[in-house]
Amino acid sequence: MCGIIGFTGSDDPFGALLDGLTLLEYRGYDSAGVALVNPSESGGIWRSRAAVRAQSIPELKAAADPPAARAGIGHTRWATHGAPTEKNAHPHLDCRGEVAVVHNGIIENYRELSASLVAGGHTLSSQTDTEVVAHLVEEELAGGAGLFEAVQRCSRRLRGDFALAIVSAGEPDLIVATRQTSPLIVGRAEGLGVVASDISALLETTRELYALEDGQVAAVGPGSVEVVDRDGQPLEPTPIRVSWGVQAARREGYEDFMSKEIHEQPRALADTLIGRVHDGLTEFEELALSDEELASIERVVVIACGSSYHAGYIGAASLEQWARIPAHAEIASEFRYRSPVLDGSTLVVAISQSGETVDTYHALREARRRGGRTLVITNVVDSLMAREADGVLYTRAGPEIGVASTKCHVAQILLVQLFALHLARIRRALPPEEAARLAGAIEALPGLVEEALGKAERYEKVAEELSGVNDVFFLGRNIGYPIALEGALKLKELAYVRAEAYAAGEMKHGPISLIDRHSVAVVVATRGPLWPKLLANIEELRARGATVVAVTDEGDAETAGLVELVLEVPPTEELLTPVVAVVPLQLLAYAVARERGNDVDRPRNLAKVVTVE
Repeated sequence: MCGIIGFTGSDDPFGALLDGLTLLEYRGYDSAGVALVNPSESGGIWRSRAAVRAQSIPELKAAADPPAARAGIGHTRWATHGAPTEKNAHPHLDCRGEVAVVHNGIIENYRELSASLVAGGHTLSSQTDTEVVAHLVEEELAGGAGLFEAVQRCSRRLRGDFALAIVSAGEPDLIVATRQTSPLIVGRAEGLGVVASDISALLETTRELYALEDGQVAAVGPGSVEVVDRDGQPLEPTPIRVSWGVQAARREGYEDFMSKEIHEQPRALADTLIGRVHDGLTEFEELALSDEELASIERVVVIACGSSYHAGYIGAASLEQWARIPAHAEIASEFRYRSPVLDGSTLVVAISQSGETVDTYHALREARRRGGRTLVITNVVDSLMAREADGVLYTRAGPEIGVASTKCHVAQILLVQLFALHLARIRRALPPEEAARLAGAIEALPGLVEEALGKAERYEKVAEELSGVNDVFFLGRNIGYPIALEGALKLKELAYVRAEAYAAGEMKHGPISLIDRHSVAVVVATRGPLWPKLLANIEELRARGATVVAVTDEGDAETAGLVELVLEVPPTEELLTPVVAVVPLQLLAYAVARERGNDVDRPRNLAKVVTVE
């Protein structure tokens, strides 16, 4: 969630840090701060912090009068330990003001470390878990260690998930970085060294970037990167391949990233398909799991969170129907705590837009520990989870800046379904002509989404009718249920509307008691085997006075005649419906949010990447 940035060797480190923090804003934050190593005779660390939520970075720009410096670190914070106040904002300093630390993650043993430090005479000035690191480094420096060695020693005392960037007044050109689980990137250019939690913050600076692995410590100087393990043994850093440019992370004429990314969905889907379907056959050259290995799989478990979980739900349904293999989706944050039964015949598919979602990452590790084979579907090349798994498939959707996922979500659905079709071919679960027909239908999805986006004005008119509503039910059956789940999530995330999704058949088992003439229900009612049952559900809602909005196939006058408002989409195969039918629900949530004056790119209390449990 938090963002880390660091520069050394820069002529204007303060400006570079603020530019980097601005590029990290999309991750979500409630405070921000920077620290510069002041090489003047007075020495010490210069620090500026602000805690005015989304205005914290502008506040830093307006209020600060930075000294001349060559190196510094910056941070955008999403509060975990301690309220979102300036006192708790990063960077944190040691007692003498000569060490500064920024941190992403959680130091789980910070209480015992704090007690030991206080007993040793240190004064801690914040409520955070982070501050202990500055004081631990202070003690090591006082004992004669250099900063690089001090961080190596301190990191061995820390438990939890963390990424750290640390500077010291005694070595004004050096940034030392280390990590455990939480991602961190280092890089270099001529005369410049960089550290960041996210590639997008560094693309304008250099493409020579390296991903730190768990337990590695990096000394980053002007034009240099040295990496060792916690015992000081030299290591070769892992280079990162970057396939997109900084221009892709700009709004390019759209009012916000959310609308840009919604309208980029046809291209994201087309790019995800490139090279993966030929003459009706699926191909995954990068998969790293052989056909023989996949043929030995007897069960599939899909793990993910949020929108990725909804994509996983759809993927599990596709795997069962097409590949005829037992499959189910689980919420990753619960998976590892229930002692799952796995072995080498189980494939665990982890889905994460960033490849660093901490709940999914730990669930992936638990699956490997228990002997399961693992496959990751992610959008970020060389991300944490991509490097951890047996196999990886990339969605190629390009950078997604809006906190609420759109183009990455539909790309995840398409890719996991393409994998389901691939497994069906390997298992010979479908006749070749049927597999080829479905592959053709998948290839048509970018065009169908383009058609749906062409109806945006009609969807916005429906949103106008719902702009004052505060409670909405979303209903679907079979593959329509995860569409309803995603529609409800989008309305909650963007418009702050209380929205609940139900499998439509469950309405009679309790929730229908809430339905009255003030209720609004959005029903996913595209044509499929359960369509007649959905019409019966609609009749039940209408009989109790609810306003019904239906997602329907184009030209379905019968369904349209039963409801007050219609969101039409181009028809497709039933299992492929989610990629198309989610589009009006995205635009519905977007338009209601805009009508209410909400920040659609950075919804309150949310972060793009969840890197703490």
